[in-house]
Amino acid sequence: MGSSKPAGLWKRAFRGLAGDRDQQDAEVLQDFAQDCGARSITGCHDRELVTLYGTLRTITFSPRGGVPALEGELYDGTGTVKLIWLGRRKIGGIHAGSELIASGRIGVVDGDRVMFNPRYELRPSAAHG
Repeated sequence: MGSSKPAGLWKRAFRGLAGDRDQQDAEVLQDFAQDCGARSITGCHDRELVTLYGTLRTITFSPRGGVPALEGELYDGTGTVKLIWLGRRKIGGIHAGSELIASGRIGVVDGDRVMFNPRYELRPSAAHG
């Protein structure tokens, strides 16, 4: 058949049936980020003051130069940024799977996007109801 429309319909239908959960979750996160006025992580530049929305994929305690530091990897469906709270060993409500809005100045350290001591607001989960 000469039309590409049926192939696209089948692809979307199959993706829905196959349950590409990661892609669906990424799209939901991007929609929520847009709704709350947050920027996409991949669209942020070094030293820019930004507001981001996403899910914490990981949380680790990693001392930096003898100072306690809590580090989290925030994912928004487009990319990741490392959130680093200096002087903290843990923060109530902050754990892997938490969704939050984070605000602060983004930087680039060793090629990775980072935000030190961001202001944050915990949010109910967008991707999972």
